[in-house]
Amino acid sequence: MSSEKAPLLEIENLYVDFHGRTRITHAVRGLSLTMGREKIGIVGESGSGKSVTGRAILKLIRPPGVVRAQKLVFDGIDIMSADERTMRGIRGARASMIMQDPKYSLNPVMRVGDQIAEAYVMHKKVSGRQARERTLAMLEAVKIRDPERVCRAYPHELSGGMGQRVMIAMMLIPEPDLLIADEPTSALDVTVSMQILAIMDDLVSQRGMGLLFISHDLNLVASFCDKVVIMYAGRIMEVCEAAKLHEAQHPYTRGLLASLPRIDEARETLEVLKRDPAWLDDGLKEGA
Repeated sequence: MSSEKAPLLEIENLYVDFHGRTRITHAVRGLSLTMGREKIGIVGESGSGKSVTGRAILKLIRPPGVVRAQKLVFDGIDIMSADERTMRGIRGARASMIMQDPKYSLNPVMRVGDQIAEAYVMHKKVSGRQARERTLAMLEAVKIRDPERVCRAYPHELSGGMGQRVMIAMMLIPEPDLLIADEPTSALDVTVSMQILAIMDDLVSQRGMGLLFISHDLNLVASFCDKVVIMYAGRIMEVCEAAKLHEAQHPYTRGLLASLPRIDEARETLEVLKRDPAWLDDGLKEGA
């Protein structure tokens, strides 16, 4: 993958292993990826290494996890050699991550407005008044109708969709260059999910950010992203233009597509995905 400008993120031969008492689990194996300020979706089954890849980019893998890479560079910064102080300057301010079911990542004993403002003050060094004004503006940007009321609320007082919007506001308020969204709409119904995605799409496009969107939903990613990375067992199987996803060639991608129900096609039974052990060795080792 490439961009006309300098890459925002460069990954070459990323490995993430978890060392147990009796065996080593290889979560990510030889992943290579280059992205600019574009929207890239990462799709695969549970356990394929999608979330672990996102966490490794921000150096959030803790022992017994071990991260190795020939290159892991974010906007010219070598992540592999960066110390924790450097990473604290990157996380949030330069690169943010929306975790799965993000509402429950909020502090339950702090008001929502205070949490969002804290994220802004920490990275921008502004006054409390400026932070509050920016917080209200950001809540309006994510289509919350009564930002004053939501600012005073606690997380348990919010609906699922509103909680997602608050978390998106918190991650975007420092205006990062890269947003990693890990299944940000998995707990929501279809209508609310599409509203949240439309908000994210607008904000990412307006700010010229890079978006790494992690999901199980092939059709969703195809309609939302520019490119799609298909992962299986820690490896990249195929990289496709999102608009041409249904022309994918790899048997794993074809199997995932065939296992999805389609409203325009009547089938008595859905196909069962068949996995080939050879895929563990045949994944792409270099970004396309």
